[in-house]
Amino acid sequence: MSKLKIGIMPRDQFQRRTLDIAAGKIVPARNEPKIWFSSLKSLSQVLSENNVRLLKLMEQHNPETLNDLALLSGRQPSNLSRTLKTLERYGLVELKRKDKTLQPIAKATTFDIQYAIV
Repeated sequence: MSKLKIGIMPRDQFQRRTLDIAAGKIVPARNEPKIWFSSLKSLSQVLSENNVRLLKLMEQHNPETLNDLALLSGRQPSNLSRTLKTLERYGLVELKRKDKTLQPIAKATTFDIQYAIV
C-alpha cells in the first residue's frame, strides 16, 4: 500500500493556486500532494481516530462487503456508509462495486502530511 501525500493550505491560497495551474502559470511538481485540506481541523475530522481504525481494519481483514466491515467495526452500516463515502471523496478508500454490494478497500494507511505555516 502506498503512502498518500496530503497537503494543507488555506482555501483562498488553494483557489489562487488552482487558477494559476489552469492558466499555465504553475506546473505542479510530481511529488506534490494530490489531496488538499483547508486546515488541520478539517484534516483531523477526516483522519479521526475512528476513521483511521476503519482504514486499518480494511487493510488487515479485507472485508468483502460493507456489512462485513460493519461487523468488524461494531458500527451501523448506514453510519459506516456515510463515513466511507467521505473517505472515498478524499481518495482514502475505494468502494468497489461487486454484483449488488460494495467492497470497501483502503487505499492508504500511511500518510505524508505537508503543512507550511505562512
